[in-house]
Amino acid sequence: MPSLREIRRKIKSVKSTEQITRAMKMVAAARMRRAQSGILAARPFARGMEELAWTLSTGDNGGALSHPFFRKPEGGAPLLILVTADKGLCGSFNSNLFKAALEWLRARGGKARVAVAGKKGRDFLHRLRGRDVEVTAELAGIFPKVHFSHAEILGGSVIADFEAGRAGEVSVLYNEFKSVAQQKLTLKTLLPIAPAQDFAPAAPTDREFEPGRAELLDALLRRFVKAEIYRVLLESQAAELAARMNAMDAASKNAAELKADLNLDLNRQRQALITKEIAELVGGAEALAS
Repeated sequence: MPSLREIRRKIKSVKSTEQITRAMKMVAAARMRRAQSGILAARPFARGMEELAWTLSTGDNGGALSHPFFRKPEGGAPLLILVTADKGLCGSFNSNLFKAALEWLRARGGKARVAVAGKKGRDFLHRLRGRDVEVTAELAGIFPKVHFSHAEILGGSVIADFEAGRAGEVSVLYNEFKSVAQQKLTLKTLLPIAPAQDFAPAAPTDREFEPGRAELLDALLRRFVKAEIYRVLLESQAAELAARMNAMDAASKNAAELKADLNLDLNRQRQALITKEIAELVGGAEALAS
């Protein structure tokens, strides 16, 4: 049975842990609110760019698609963009991504290419060396201050691989922010670009483009791919902060329960010691009286 000193030491340690987890929960909650506002601003922008790209690509007369971003290159290896967190202490946020990434790699077999954002994902891929996994790009230490420049770096690498034929289908794996209590593991095809949902071509009109439809479409599609990656980074950032907030809330509650149990053990031991001392005093008094 632990002594009173050991129990008090444990109570002090658990109390310190509870204070830390509560502080981390508050920090994550404040950052998540800012990240959520960024997502709400990015979603309509990405949707609008997607619809504009398809409007330009189909043309006023419903012409066929002509840009390489709408076609899958022949012979290219599949490429996965894996978006994880830079830190732990966020529940199963990273482990679920790792399991899904391993399933994706097993399903493709052979050689695959992976671009990663997040220190945890980078470390995970380094442990997979020798398994025909080629890391094409790494971004670490970008959360929770994601900027569009990060998406430009990652998007530029992915676009270069796709245009050169080194990458075939490009997919992105990340946690999508649904709500404070829910994050959805999402695997989405980024390239070739799929038609927008519920897309209806614009009615034929007499319009002119400067410098031209093809040039404008090419610039827009490159911007669209990077904007979509930026939206994914924002989604993952908010989902990570929500997961961390929930994990720290659960840890704080567990620490409070453990502290209550330790206090109960401490009181029981103190009561047992007092009872023992009283019994010894009574026994000594009876022995002197006899």
